[in-house]
Amino acid sequence: MATLQDLPRMLDLPPLLSVEQACNLLGVSRSVGYRAAASGDLPTLRWGRRLYVPTARLLDLLGLPAEEQAG
Repeated sequence: MATLQDLPRMLDLPPLLSVEQACNLLGVSRSVGYRAAASGDLPTLRWGRRLYVPTARLLDLLGLPAEEQAG
């Protein structure tokens, strides 16, 4: 599971994560991650046949601040 020491590294994440990447950050297995995605407990977006986890929504779910992007 991610800790506060990992926060700077987590803020450097891309806007979309694979379910496997999200599972690694959460410290859960791949099967648990896909079950959570199927049940709606893990926010996901489907792009074609691929399933992604929006980083900002994942950080919000964890109660961590998402870095504001200037643009």
